[in-house]
Amino acid sequence: MDDLLQIAIDGPASAGKSTVAKLVAHQLGYVYCDTGAMYRAVTWAARKEGIKADDNAALEKMLKNLEISFKPAVDGQRVYVGHAEVTTAIRLPEIARSVSTIAAQVSVRKALTKRQQEIAANGGIVMDGRDIGTTVLPNANVKIFLVASVKERALRRYKENKAKGIVADLKQLEQEIAKRDYKDSTRAVSPLVQAVDAIKVDTTQLSIDEVVAKIMEIIQKKGKK
Repeated sequence: MDDLLQIAIDGPASAGKSTVAKLVAHQLGYVYCDTGAMYRAVTWAARKEGIKADDNAALEKMLKNLEISFKPAVDGQRVYVGHAEVTTAIRLPEIARSVSTIAAQVSVRKALTKRQQEIAANGGIVMDGRDIGTTVLPNANVKIFLVASVKERALRRYKENKAKGIVADLKQLEQEIAKRDYKDSTRAVSPLVQAVDAIKVDTTQLSIDEVVAKIMEIIQKKGKK
């Protein structure tokens, strides 16, 4: 494939988007953009500033001077808000509980969508999120919609938290993920929905390597057209 493609990977929380998108980007030699981390970074900054998650006007003002950046690292990438590294902090449960409300605010959606479109402008990008194929990159060359059962996604999040030393209750995680699915799918601005031209991949019974292989096969077929 000589042309640099825009690859959009969407889906609900803990469907495996970020893990898979990183590996796909690595195989292609593309840039990876974790849009979820961007929304979590805004959530972290809002909490630090004492701004309520639904205060659209205050968030809009904060975003004008908010710098979010990514830096490569041996074990992935580091996330920064200004000069503060927030890689671990944005994955804490309190951030997860507020990020859907933050992401539903018009000012936040507008500002981050613009930044994401600028990042992807020249192609050679793998971007994951909730509305990449429908709103951020509606003309993306390849669109994937990853899904998995709530039970499986909760278990994945539980294992991730445990590995990071974060205490979590599996049943509570199931309830939180189901609640987030509802909020993400019913919000007024850029709701979570499968793009009409996206290919659905159910990851419930698949390993990470199997999901990556399936997506690479889809990309190869699209790239040849």
